[in-house]
Order: sequence, then C-alpha cells, then structure tokens
Amino acid sequence: MKQSRLLWRIYVYFLLAALAALAIATGNAVRTLRHFHEAHVADYLEVRGRLAARDILRYSPARDADQIDAICKEVGKLTSTRMTVILPEGAVICDSDENPAGMDNHAGRPEIAEALRGKTGTSVRYSDTLKKRLKYTALPVQRDGVIVAVVRMSQPLAEIRWTQHAISSQLLIGGLFAAVLFALVALYISRRTTRPLENMRQVAQRLAKGDLSARADVSADDEIGTLARTINDMAAQLGDRMDTIVRQHVEQDAVLACMVEGVLAVDTEGHILYLNEALGRLLDIEPEQARGRSVQEAVRHHELQEFVADTPSNTGPSEAEVMVRGVPERHIQLHGTPLVEPNGRRIGGLIVANDITRLKRLERVRSDFVANVSHELKTPITALKGCVETLSGETPPAPDDAARFTSMMSRHVCRLEAIVEDLLSLSRIEFEAAREQVHRDRVSIEEVLQRVSRTFKQAVEAKSITLNVKCSEGLSASVNGPLLEQAIGNLVDNAIKYSNESTCVSVASRQDGNQIVIDVADQGPGIEKKHLTRIFERFYRVDTARSRALGGTGLGLSIVKHIALAHQGNVTVESTVGQGTTFSLRLPQSTA
Repeated sequence: MKQSRLLWRIYVYFLLAALAALAIATGNAVRTLRHFHEAHVADYLEVRGRLAARDILRYSPARDADQIDAICKEVGKLTSTRMTVILPEGAVICDSDENPAGMDNHAGRPEIAEALRGKTGTSVRYSDTLKKRLKYTALPVQRDGVIVAVVRMSQPLAEIRWTQHAISSQLLIGGLFAAVLFALVALYISRRTTRPLENMRQVAQRLAKGDLSARADVSADDEIGTLARTINDMAAQLGDRMDTIVRQHVEQDAVLACMVEGVLAVDTEGHILYLNEALGRLLDIEPEQARGRSVQEAVRHHELQEFVADTPSNTGPSEAEVMVRGVPERHIQLHGTPLVEPNGRRIGGLIVANDITRLKRLERVRSDFVANVSHELKTPITALKGCVETLSGETPPAPDDAARFTSMMSRHVCRLEAIVEDLLSLSRIEFEAAREQVHRDRVSIEEVLQRVSRTFKQAVEAKSITLNVKCSEGLSASVNGPLLEQAIGNLVDNAIKYSNESTCVSVASRQDGNQIVIDVADQGPGIEKKHLTRIFERFYRVDTARSRALGGTGLGLSIVKHIALAHQGNVTVESTVGQGTTFSLRLPQSTA
C-alpha cells in the first residue's frame, strides 16, 4: 500500500479544520445577519409607522379619509412599503396599494388586534388581498389616550428574503474567496513545515543506502532544526564508526590474507563464517563460495570435519594433525579454540591450520638420511672391526691372511673416507648456496669438459669405452669452475661405472637461450621410471648391490643436484631401460 506524503496529510487536516471553522463562522454570520436584517426591517416599519401616525393625528380618521389616503399613497411610494389605516371597528379607510372599499374588515387580523390593545403588533402571514406573504407591523394612533385608528406598515416577505439572500450570497462568495486564499496559505505553510522533514527523510534514505556524507539542512532554530542537527551528529558519528569498522575490517582481512597459516571461523552450527586464501589453497576450495555453507558441504575430509565440529564445544584449545590426500599429499596441523563472548556465550570456533608437509618431508628426509648414513657406515665399520679382531687375536694369522685383511681394511677405510668427503662436500655446497657465497667466474665450458675427460682417461681405457666430448666454440658461463667440474665428473663417473665395455659415453654442451646445457649420455642398462624421481636423493640407489660393488657412496647425484641449485640451475634425467640414460645439467649463462 502506497503511503501518503506527510505534506498532504498535514495540508488536508489543516485545510479541513480551517474550512470547518470558516463554514461555521460563515453560517453563524449569515444567521446573525438575517436576524439583524429582520430586526432592522421591523424597526424600519415601526419608525415609518410612527411617523405616519403623527401625520394622521392632524386629521380626523372618520372625516378626513381622503387626506389620510393621500398620505398613505405618498408614504408607500416614498418608502416602498405598504401602508394601511384601519379604524378601531376594523374598517379600512386607506391603503397605499389597494382600494379600501374592496378590503375586508381587519379587526380580526393578529397585528390589528394587538395594536387595538395599545401595543405594537407584528406578524408574518399570507395576505388574502395581495396573495403573498408579508411582514406586518401595526401601531395604535391615540388622541388623548383614546385609540382613534391603527396604522399598519407591511413589506413583502419575498423582498426581505431576497435582501437576506443577496447578503448571504455576498458572505458565501467572500467565504469562498477566503477559503481559496486560506487553502493557498495552508499549502504554503504545510510545504514550509514539511520541507525540512522531507529533506531529513531524503538524508535518512541516503544514510540507509550507505552514503554517510549526507547531511540535513539546518536552517531553523526550532524543534525541526534541533532534529536536523541531531541527525547530522548521528550521521557524523555513524560515519566515524563505519570508517573505523571498515579500516579494522580491511586491516583484519589484509592480515588474514597475508598469513601463511590457514584460518577458519565457524558458528555453533558449523557454518563457515570466514575462510582465508591460505586455507582455501590448502583444501583446494574457493573461500567466497565456502562462506555461509556448512563444513560438511565445503570440506570433504572426515577428520577435519570432526575437529571443526568439536571445536566450538571444547573447554579450551585443541590440536590435531590430519593428512589430506591429493596431488600433492598434504599434512596439516590444526589448532582450534572456541569463540566466547565476554558474557560467556559461545558463538563458534576458530581453527588455525599450518601446512607441515615440508616439515614432514624434511623429517622423513632426515630420518632416511640418518638411517642411510648409519647403514653406509655400518658395513665398513663392521668389516674393520672384524679385521682388527682377527689381526689382534691370540693366534697371529698367516702372512697371506694378514695381507688380505690389511687390504680389506684399507679398502673400507677408503670407502669411509669417500663417504665423509662426499658428506662434507655436500654440506659445504648447501651452506655456501644458502648464504649465496658460491664464488663465480667467467669460465670456458670447453676447458672444464676437457679437464673432466683427462680425469677419466684411465677409467674409459680400462673398459674400452669411448668418451666423446663436444662443446660449442667459445661457450662460457659465470660459474664456480671446481664445482661445475665436480658435477660433470660425478655424471661421467656414473656413466662409465654403469656402462658395459666397448660402449660410448658422450658429453655435449650447448646454449639454450640464456642457459648452458650439458648433456651426459651413456649406453648402459637404463633406469626404470619408478626410480627417476628419487635418484637425486641422498644414498638412494637403483641397484644397491651393484652400486656398492662399484664403489659408489650414493651421494654423487645429490651433489650434482645441489651444485646445480647453487647456480640457480637444475638437473634432469631421461632414461630408457636397455638403451641408456641421459643427464642434462642446466645452468644460467650469467647471474644477476
């Protein structure tokens, strides 16, 4: 239903009240003027009658009827009234409008009867002579206290009513003009009264729509002006508070958005109130789509759902670890605490999620490293222990056995030395790379490859392997020469160890954009696909028995990987079982 404007309500009520008052005043004025006019006519007739009676006293009504009739005719003509003179016995001796001879005896007329008793008689009645209603006033004409005649003055009632109607019409027309004028004045006053209210209504609507800069017009010192100032003060305070809330909200969103930890807020029914980007990435969900939904709908993980559901009802903080399966698999540490208002009412729960996948991976790597180092060191240490116990026994061994044990001890000591050197080298590379302390010079790649070729000359000759070295002319890079030589050497060493006799190992370098690519390829047995993602891990071996037999420490490829990372590069591998393996070392040609 459409609401009426306050202006028209005030205007209509005001106008109706004013018109009612004006109508009452006009009606009362018309009625008063009618009574006044009737009284004026009565007084007028009485005054005329008394003047006529004075003139009649100069004559004898019984003898001077003609003179009196002349007076009647003259008075009636001059005053526009009807004048009649009646003798005490009721006979009419003169009349200003009619022939007295043809008129009835008037002794029974009410006004005549009253005048014959010495009073002023009045009446309003129908005239049988004139056939219309008239207003009569009759006065006794006395001489020496004796009534000698009655003078009656009359006027048609229609004339009186017409005069009254004319007066009433003028009053009504004036009242109508007054009503129109008052309506216009009332409209002006109503507009002037409601204009500030309309302005405040518009300001309130703008405030409700969020326009906190809206202000009401303060142009008066009355109650409306006070109300306008109050609205302006309220708008200013509301604007300040909204600015504070928005600023706090922006700061809060910025803090939560920049947090590495995932943040989840839920109500007591498990509906998501807030979910930041970090948690969205962890759980692979869109924060905006998840808000307002239940945790069961948004999160497809049973353990996480249970933890979130229990958090609002817990008596204190809680912790848990969950694993989210997927690609990649993630380990998440959860910290939950109930949200409680100052009055003690619980309103939900807050969960902070930390991605500990890397920590878990590092922990597993550390555990594997410790296990691998222990395993790698245990074998030579056990062998050394056995040789020492044999050589230090009560019965000395035969010279040949002693020589064999000594050779075995020397071999295992060399193996321990190689493991320790590789571990120290790997640790040094990681340390220098982490602190960006790897020294670099402009180095000729061809010279590095030639030095590697000379290093493994005897090894390739021992297995009749052909070592082909190919390098683009003038190719150079900003690298650490010894580390690059070590990395290529480890790759060539593995290629020679795992290649059959009379095969070919090739080392080729080329430029690929802003990178230097060094490929080391062999024609060995190849590596199965399931091992390719792990061969750069410490102590990982594809064939453990063969690797140990060939004297490997299990750290060579890991060293290659970390040398590449120290130069902001990488190393990749491609292999086909039965055909051979190709390692590609990619390094930036220059570093910023």
